[in-house]
Amino acid sequence: MKKVVTIIFILTSILSNGQTLEDYFEIAAGNNPGLLSQYKDFEAALQKVPQVKALPDPNLSFGYFISPVETRVGPQKARFSLTQMFPWFGTLKAQGDAAALMAEAKYQSFLDARNKLYYEVSAAYFPLYELKEWVRIEEDNIAILESYKTVSNTKFKNGLGSLVDVLRVDVLLKEARTNLGILKHKEIPLLASFNKLLDRKEDEQINIPETFGVNVLPIDYTKDSLVVDHPLLNSLELKVKAAAASERAALKQGLPKVGIGLDYVMVDERTDMVVPDNGKDVLMPMLTLSLPLFRGKYRAAEKEAQLMQESYSLQKKEVTNTLKTNYEMAVFDIRQQTDLISLFDEQIMESEQALNLLFTAYGNSGKDFEEVLRMQQQLLKYTKLKISALTQYEIALAKFNYITAKK
Repeated sequence: MKKVVTIIFILTSILSNGQTLEDYFEIAAGNNPGLLSQYKDFEAALQKVPQVKALPDPNLSFGYFISPVETRVGPQKARFSLTQMFPWFGTLKAQGDAAALMAEAKYQSFLDARNKLYYEVSAAYFPLYELKEWVRIEEDNIAILESYKTVSNTKFKNGLGSLVDVLRVDVLLKEARTNLGILKHKEIPLLASFNKLLDRKEDEQINIPETFGVNVLPIDYTKDSLVVDHPLLNSLELKVKAAAASERAALKQGLPKVGIGLDYVMVDERTDMVVPDNGKDVLMPMLTLSLPLFRGKYRAAEKEAQLMQESYSLQKKEVTNTLKTNYEMAVFDIRQQTDLISLFDEQIMESEQALNLLFTAYGNSGKDFEEVLRMQQQLLKYTKLKISALTQYEIALAKFNYITAKK
């Protein structure tokens, strides 16, 4: 039975001349050394296929008779031999199949590395959005506190407030300005972490979303779908098939090899008598057959291939279990952040209403200014927590996409 996971999908609006997160994915895919290394590994594996499918090199030998061997038609001077060995039928195909399957397995590993890189880029990108929003919120908070300070100062001068109210605002202002400074310094390591994934300069600036709209979007995906087309599982399945092809190749390598050759013998003429074909060179076809009598190495190669099949099958089962577990955790994280976003929206709305009422009462009576400040700080806390929940939601969604190998 299918599970429907209801999530909040955040539609990001970027400046028209800016780069989207998808653009950064492309930059990372083209620049990241680790991912490029994985692709080179795949390309190198492809070069193995023509190597193992090729026939062994022919053998050419030359011999010179220091003491000529006398024959009926004359003394032999030199001999040339050319031999080509042929593996048993199907050996080269089995070896080629094994190499091709291993190359395809490496390509699937590359796809998984690419998907993981996309997740890492997302996980480094959204904290920069969080930081930008926290800076904006803190700047707004400072502006509000400065206006509160002006109001409380005026109340104090008119005898409608106390000096304590002015001092309380000063304390909060100093804290807010310190927090703002810390936040601005935090941008340096976050930028460095993000740009490292794109193999760019550490301080290169990036475009961050200006606004967020919130819509409800259902994601329909089941755990069973994980095993259909996941690069990690595909890679292990291909390795199982490659090991099976290696087993067939090992079996055939234990069969005789056939060699076809040609011997050419140079003969001098006889001077002591006249004979038919005097001094005629000799051309002799040759047939060679190897005798694989020592079976230990062939049995070991077959057993090795069988054990590798079992190993890859067990690895596939382990990865499947891990993916299903990670899937449940990712779904939980998405649901958790969705609930928190809804909660913080309600708390922000109610805190704003309470703050307006408290500030109006303070304007009329000059009392309970401490409550005004407390509610303002509570509103600040909920606003920051909502931004953090949005950030964690996006990271959880990116992880979900990685686990499910969504394009």
